[in-house]
Amino acid sequence: MTVEKIAQALESNLAAFAGLGAKVAFDLGDDGALAIDATGSPPVLSDQPDGADCTIRISAENLAKLIDGELNAMMAYTLGKLKIEGSMGIAMKVAALLEE
Repeated sequence: MTVEKIAQALESNLAAFAGLGAKVAFDLGDDGALAIDATGSPPVLSDQPDGADCTIRISAENLAKLIDGELNAMMAYTLGKLKIEGSMGIAMKVAALLEE
């Protein structure tokens, strides 16, 4: 799944992030970055991760697997496929939203 397709998948589920009340960035390494600003209503998806309350470092391939339900967020974290900077609580909420 390309970054564009990941962005489309996140965009289609953006309403689920409405109650998050935080900014979350997905650092995809060489593939770039995506960010969800859920501090306002409605949440907004962009490629500008500035000011994130939580940054999730993950490959585009593994983020696609998370979105598709092929990878469990806790297992990815345990195996080092996913790294978190900032609020662990927000990261756990995001993981639950991605797995829905």
